[in-house]
Amino acid sequence: MLPTLEGPSHPAAAGGKPRRLVVLLHGLGADGNDLIGLAPLFAQILPDAEFVAPNAPFPCDMGPYGHQWFSLQDRTPATLVAEVGAAAPILNAYIDRALATRGLGESDLALIGFSQGTMMALYVGLRREKPIAGIVGFSGALLAGEALPQEIRSRPPVLLVHGDADLVVPFDALAMAEASLKAAGVQVETLTCAGLGHGIDEAGLKRAAAFLQRVLGKRPQ
Repeated sequence: MLPTLEGPSHPAAAGGKPRRLVVLLHGLGADGNDLIGLAPLFAQILPDAEFVAPNAPFPCDMGPYGHQWFSLQDRTPATLVAEVGAAAPILNAYIDRALATRGLGESDLALIGFSQGTMMALYVGLRREKPIAGIVGFSGALLAGEALPQEIRSRPPVLLVHGDADLVVPFDALAMAEASLKAAGVQVETLTCAGLGHGIDEAGLKRAAAFLQRVLGKRPQ
C-alpha cells in the first residue's frame, strides 16, 4: 500500500468546482504549509484553480521535524535516482486521485516545486503518460537527467527559477537541468535571480504567475 498524502489546500477563488488544479511540492524538512501561502497570489490570475500542497510522505531524517520526499543522507547519483524513483509512485497516485475526484485531466494540471519538490515535479511530470499543462521549479535540480531521453513520456513546458547565490542547491544545477531538458525535446525557460539564496523572490513569483497564466489561464471554458 502506498502512503496517502494529505496537506493544506486553497479553494478556487471564483467559487464552485475548480476547473484547474495546481499542486505545490515543498522542500526537505518542510510541509505543505510552506508553499500554500503562494496560492492567493496565483489565484489572482487563476481564479478557477484549486491549489493543494501535500505533505511529503516521510519524516525528515535530517532534522527534528518536517517531511521529506526522499532521503538526502547519501547524495551519490545512483542513490538519489533510486530514492526519487521510489517516491514517484506515491506522488503519481496522489495526482491521479486528485484529478479523478475533481473530474479534471492532465491538461488542467500544473506542478510547482521548491528545492526537493522541484526534483519531484520534474521527475514525475516528465514521466507521466499524458502531458500536464506545465511545471515550475524553484531552486531545484533535475535528477536522472542522463536517463531522460529514454524515460521521458511527455513534454510539458517547464520554467526553472534559481538564485545565483544559492548555497543549498548549487546555481549550476539550473544550466545543467536546462541543457538536459532541451536535449530531451522539452520546451524550457529559465530565470536567474541575482543575489538570491535558497528561496523564492518577487521576480520569481511574477515570472511563475505569467507562466501559469500562459499554460493554464487561456484554456477553453
